[in-house]
Amino acid sequence: MTRRMLIVGPPGAGKGTQSKKISEELGIVAISTGDIFRENIKGGTPLGQEAQKYVEAGNLVPDSLTNRLIEDRLSWDDAENGFLLDGYPRNLTQVEAFDEIIARLGVELDVVLELTAEKEELVSRLAKRAQQEGRSDDTEDVIRHRLEVFESETSPMIAEYSTRGLLKQVDGLGAVDEVNARIMKELR
Repeated sequence: MTRRMLIVGPPGAGKGTQSKKISEELGIVAISTGDIFRENIKGGTPLGQEAQKYVEAGNLVPDSLTNRLIEDRLSWDDAENGFLLDGYPRNLTQVEAFDEIIARLGVELDVVLELTAEKEELVSRLAKRAQQEGRSDDTEDVIRHRLEVFESETSPMIAEYSTRGLLKQVDGLGAVDEVNARIMKELR
């Protein structure tokens, strides 16, 4: 059974929702890079203090620091029996770093699960979510830009994992339980 995996997909594809369900069903920890940043900053860890400087300045946390935060998090006891990592790696540079991290931890990646979705459906879904959550800055243009950035940054990474035979694609559109059933079928 799959125990160590990545979940990737465009904004709005349902990664967060599905990560929670997969984690519960497989009994592995779901780890999101955003959560790692927030936990370390809130906890005042040395890595968190370093990350906070970038976040407060409105900058992206650099790969070198992100890699250290990921390696630290994957070394926790709750990740020993497996993990589902969301939001990392995002590009080929991070893929190389991740390969080194898991080699140091003595584990291998089992699968990269890609949630796919039609672009216009994602735009509609994200615009609706922005409206519900009162995100006035999430305009249709901003949403389309985020989807384009995802595509350009992550396509080479997804292609790399496909070449390695680790990629499993699942349609991320539909009812939560329907999508989860498709995912679990792919993972078994």
